[in-house]
Amino acid sequence: MTDIKALAAGQKDYVISLRRHFHMFPELGGEEYRTQEKVMEELKACGLSPRSAAGTGVIAEFTGGRPGKRVAIRADMDALPLQDEIDQPYRSQHAGICHACGHDGHTAMLLGVAKSMKSLQAELAGSVRFLFQPSEEKFPGGAEAMIADGAMDGVDYVLGAHLWQAVPAGKIGVTYGRMMASPDAFTLTIQGRGGHGSMPHQTVDPIFIGAQIVVALKTITGCNMDPMEPAVLSLGMFKSGEAFNVIPDVAVIKGSVRTFQEATRQRIFERIHQICQGICQASGAQYKLDAIFGYPPVINHPAISKVIAQAGEQALGRDGVIEIVPVLGGEDFSFYLGKAPGAFMFVGAGNPEKGIVYPQHHPKFDIDETALPGGVEVLLRATLTLGGGR
Repeated sequence: MTDIKALAAGQKDYVISLRRHFHMFPELGGEEYRTQEKVMEELKACGLSPRSAAGTGVIAEFTGGRPGKRVAIRADMDALPLQDEIDQPYRSQHAGICHACGHDGHTAMLLGVAKSMKSLQAELAGSVRFLFQPSEEKFPGGAEAMIADGAMDGVDYVLGAHLWQAVPAGKIGVTYGRMMASPDAFTLTIQGRGGHGSMPHQTVDPIFIGAQIVVALKTITGCNMDPMEPAVLSLGMFKSGEAFNVIPDVAVIKGSVRTFQEATRQRIFERIHQICQGICQASGAQYKLDAIFGYPPVINHPAISKVIAQAGEQALGRDGVIEIVPVLGGEDFSFYLGKAPGAFMFVGAGNPEKGIVYPQHHPKFDIDETALPGGVEVLLRATLTLGGGR
């Protein structure tokens, strides 16, 4: 039998070089043309026949030497509209665009898995479908478009991995159910009546009304929700007015709601309406609430998480697998889980000794690249097990 550990370790230089290439040349969601070209080039070099999907995505399939299950593995490819501030030779060459979430590493790891498969063909039962997805960061995401292009047709199981700074390099984080939340957004527009700052009695002040609403909204999760059920309501923008002596007509507030249960989500938005209606009615203002409901929550299938955990123990040791607390960030990997049993894992990428301490979406975000071959090994082992064993 092929030594999986040695096979994955042998991909280290290849995977790191690819990760640095993608980091230097990041592309935003829907614009991953150069990334798509590079991925297809590498897959062809592995003897595969990739095809484009979802515009700038890629799908390729590898067939094993024995009958078995079809396992899909997904990596996302897009970057963020953020200036790269890392002091590294592989710093982004595209101003205002940066791989500050780890998607460069996801793409590189999946290519490492694809390259490894040639050595495993005789031992692999079933087949492996490689999904390189565009636009994970850009709502409504690329997962549904990939699925519409056949990504999940005939798939028995699906796996996904995310490099995660909060988990130390050399470990993976798993859950046996809830993993990531539904990320919803809302825009609240308060219509008042403007006027001169010296005559507030002639106005309906949207700043004052908005301030009351902001304070009241922050009571929802603390006062109206089950304290044992995770829920977050965050406010990220409050804009109104241009001059110190002019009371404006309009104030705009933008925020985010994160939940795992549909009933919790609906209750929060119901309370937002009630609060806005009550305060605005008492003040003589009008309001408009525009909600954007995001991806479903990522809920892992326990049996598949167990396979990942076992693969992690084989690859990284018993101490290399930790059960993590679910996070309230969102991920459109949830759409794949709606089509087949599967699980998502976090591949540890943080390392304080190397100064790798900045979180996802920070301009100084980086990863400990020694994590990449370990991620490749875990995915290889899990895929072989789910396909039907070696």
